[in-house]
Amino acid sequence: MLKEVKRLIYIRLIVFLLGLVVLSLGISITVKVQHLGLHPWDVLSVGLYDKFGLTIGSWGIIIGLALTFVTLFLDRTYVRAGTYINIILVGIFIDFFLWLDFVPETNNLFLDAVIITVGIIIMGIGGGMYNSVRLGAGPRDGFMLVISDKTGYSIRAVRITTESLVLVIGLIIGGPVFVFSFIFTFIQSPVFQFSYEKWTKWLHLIERRYVRKKETAV
Repeated sequence: MLKEVKRLIYIRLIVFLLGLVVLSLGISITVKVQHLGLHPWDVLSVGLYDKFGLTIGSWGIIIGLALTFVTLFLDRTYVRAGTYINIILVGIFIDFFLWLDFVPETNNLFLDAVIITVGIIIMGIGGGMYNSVRLGAGPRDGFMLVISDKTGYSIRAVRITTESLVLVIGLIIGGPVFVFSFIFTFIQSPVFQFSYEKWTKWLHLIERRYVRKKETAV
């Protein structure tokens, strides 16, 4: 029985880690065509990188840790071990994929739009994967969830307000803001929801099969 439990835990960890890799891959793809605009949080990371140096992944880690500390101060509910793993690994993976420099420069607006759309879709898939495991909310999601809880405003209202402020700050410091910055969420969110529901269903199916197997054995 202990072996089976460990196997279930390993499966969840694998899905979680793969989700972070896929998410990071999607982010790195969008960063390579950043002239079309990025997600507000990535606008901020790229703007800080352009202005102060370090790496884009490093700024993602710094921002993630800062948000997590605020979340911990307000409410520890949404911060778990997976939150810290998310912060560190996503930053490392983003820098790794950017270092590989595998996205071709097309100098073609249509192809660049296709590339960034593919990147956004990949981000949505990865986000749904790692969130389905429920090892802890990502630093940005946890921050917005706790703000929603404390203020009584809806998650959607808090997300729109927060990301709008982040986008303005990123624009002020020179981050890449353009048309995709404003349609990013409309592409990513439905993909995220689809991925999240599918992976959640798949993980629950595996666990139910395990329970039925044990009941049959008994």
